[in-house]
Formats: sequence, C-alpha cells, structure tokens
Amino acid sequence: MAAIGVHFGYTCACVAIFKDGRADVVANDAGDRVTPAVVAYRDTEQIVGIAAKQGRIRNAANTVVKVKQILGRRYDDPAAQVHREESKCLVRKFIFYYIHEHQSTDDSKYVSPEEVAKLIFHKMKETAQSALGSDVKDAVITVPFEFGEMQKNALRNAAEKAGFNVLRLIHEPSAALLAYGIGQDCPSGKSHVLVYKLGGTSLSVTALEVNSGMYRALATHTDHSTGGESFTHALAQYLAAEFKKLYKHDVSSNPRAMMKLMNSADVAKHTLSTLGGANCFVDSLYDGMDFECNVSRARFELICSNLFNKSIQPIKSLLEQVNLSTSDVNTVVLSGGSARIPKLQQMIRDLLVLGEDSITVDCCASDVLVKEVDDSGTDVFTVLFPSGTPLPARRQHTLRGPGSMASVCLELYQAQNPLAQVILRDLEPVEEARVVVAVLTMKRDGSLHVTCTEQSSGRSEAVTIETAAAAS
Repeated sequence: MAAIGVHFGYTCACVAIFKDGRADVVANDAGDRVTPAVVAYRDTEQIVGIAAKQGRIRNAANTVVKVKQILGRRYDDPAAQVHREESKCLVRKFIFYYIHEHQSTDDSKYVSPEEVAKLIFHKMKETAQSALGSDVKDAVITVPFEFGEMQKNALRNAAEKAGFNVLRLIHEPSAALLAYGIGQDCPSGKSHVLVYKLGGTSLSVTALEVNSGMYRALATHTDHSTGGESFTHALAQYLAAEFKKLYKHDVSSNPRAMMKLMNSADVAKHTLSTLGGANCFVDSLYDGMDFECNVSRARFELICSNLFNKSIQPIKSLLEQVNLSTSDVNTVVLSGGSARIPKLQQMIRDLLVLGEDSITVDCCASDVLVKEVDDSGTDVFTVLFPSGTPLPARRQHTLRGPGSMASVCLELYQAQNPLAQVILRDLEPVEEARVVVAVLTMKRDGSLHVTCTEQSSGRSEAVTIETAAAAS
C-alpha cells in the first residue's frame, strides 16, 4: 500500500493519493475535495468538517476553528494571543486548553489544540480509507515553510494519535512542485519557480531554484493578514451595507447576523470564480427579515481591489530580495483555494508577462444540466455546470414538491443526453413542502459526485459518475 499525502491547513484539510501519474485529491463523504478544519462539540458528540462549520452560527462557543495557528505554540506567543482574542471559545491560560461548556449540564470539558487536530487527521484517514477501500497508515504531511520544530512535532504527534505512521513532513512549496511533477523530468539545467499560495487565512510566496530534479528554496514571504477570508469579509461588509440601505438596520455589530453574511459571502466568492454573477440569500438575517442580493464579478473585483493589490505586492518584494527579474521566472504554481479567483490569476499573468496558456486549467467540456417539470407539465432544463467551467467545481440545487410525494428523482443531462438519475424512494409523507438538496461536485478528471438529501428526514442517496465531461 502506497503512502498518502495529507495537507492540514488553517481553514481546510485534504488528502491525496498518487494515481495515473499525478496526485489526485480524493472526495470526502459529502463529495467535496476539501474538508473544513473545524471541530464542534455538542455534549458528548464530536463533529468534524462541513457539519461543524455549518452549525457554527448556533454553536460558536463550542466550535474550534484555525487550530493550526496555535499548534505547538506557547500561550504568550503573539500568534497564539491573536487566536485567543478572535476565538469564540474560552481559553485557559498557561496550558492553552479550550473550554467547551456542555449545553445540557454546567460541566466544562477541556480540550487541547493537539486533540482537536487529531480529530481532523482522523477525518482525513477515514476519507482516504473510504476512497481506497483499505486501511491507511503511512502518510506524508505538508507543513508551512516557517513552521518551527515545536510546531512540526505537535502536528506529527496529532497525526500519530489519529493512527498515521508519519513517514515525512514536507514543506508546502516543495509539495506543490512534486504534485505537478515540476523539475522531475529535467535531468539537467537550472530554472526558477514561484509558488504562490493564497489560503484561507494567509498568503505565502516562495521562490525556488530547480536543478536536476533538486529543489532549493531561495526565499519565502508569508503574510498572515491576507487570505481568502479577507475577501469573504470584504464581501460580507458590502452585503451588510446593502441590507442597511434596504431596511435601515445596521447589522455590522451583530455577530450572529455577520456570521450568516460571511457564510453567504463565502459561497458567492466561490461561485464568482466560475460565473459572472452570484445570488446571495440569507434566511432571517435580522428581526425575521430575509435578505437577497445579486453580486456581479465586476462588483466583487471593485469591492476587493485593495486586497488584490495587496496580494500581488509580495511577488515584487520577493523577486527583488532574491535578485530575480520577472523574465527569470520559468514557472508559476498557484495553490490555495483563493488562487482560483480569475482577477488574481490575470494580475499574476500581467505582472510576470505570462501568456494565457501558461496556466493549464481543467474545465467542463459540455453543459451539465438538471431536468425538472414545471406546474404546466413542461420540461425545464437548468444548466448547473456550463461548458468551460474550471474544475474542480461544486454546485447546489434544491428540488421542491408536495409533502405527499413518496419519491423524488434528480435527472441529470450532459448537453441534451441523459447522464444519470438519483432517486430517493419510500419517503414518509410530511405536512410541509418536500425539500431535497442536491450537492454536485465535478473533479478535474470530469467525474461527477452527486448527493441528494431529503431535509425533513435526512435520508440521502449518492452516486459517482466516472466520465461526465472534462477537457483542458
């Protein structure tokens, strides 16, 4: 059994296997390639991933986020203090243990950051085992370039407690080059590679020299004040201002309302990486009032213009530091979820004078649609993945019908040809309307994972379509 690769980020985690000559990040039980690095505690229950993140609005005091920020750090470390001030969890001094108060009792449970990290690693282990159909132990784990020995040891210990045999810790920039095989097929000759990573809470830029398959880091720059959450926060503030214009209520100082707007803004940000517009809808945002707002990609780019400029500046500074010109850079590797933002990619191309074909993007080769029948009995097709959609991509679609329906069928089409059906059968009647939420994730290889969940009962069905639609 070959070893797997695990990336434990500040906001998300993922696990990869090497398949068909390249690293392939496997999907979790929800069909997503990345899992939120979030852990929630509810009495005796421990919840990891998307469910913990979605429940954070109601369970903020018992939900741990960004635990990687404090792994292996002392309590008086400046980064640890920032985390303590931002965390909704109470934190006890000196031992740096979270305090989780049980909702049903007056007792508290003390949980160390290492224990929280262990649960996330265990979730990654389960994801890999589900994809491979066998037990997984050997793992290679990525670490930030600036991690010290105490932080590396804490990360390793958490992984080992989760059941991993850690073969090696590898720096994230080097892992990015290995994942794409950069420099491995070059027997001789020196080249320079720039690894640009814009994750959830930090931005890092690393210049490396590649020579005969060997990597040498020349310099790195890390900015913990800029990340994907910065863009989400800027968009959420814009939505709050729009709500104030419409309803004359300022929700910017309301933590619960702003968390709802942050969730909506996060979804919209991802949508705007593939489409020209996104609809933001928040149910009962304030005093029972719903809020809906359409945001175009152009508006998003205007809102975040200062952040885009701030995200590009480290490239210039780093090249000056290592005495390289833009023409000396042979390859640029983009990593991190927010590096998918089209505006950011274009600014990097313009700065480094790269051609449009310098960044290879897997995309959907033909439209993928869902078929429904309206009240008049007419077939209605809705495009979920338009032709040319960059991959991977994720979509959510809601099916509604009368509560008396005993079954619900999701029909998918590629172009106008039937692709697949997902059927929920033997549903119990309900008084309210029947609501089924379908989550569709298309991977780089064109395979499509579909999960349909009936909201009242929680019943779900899932299918994976190995050959849907992909091109380069």
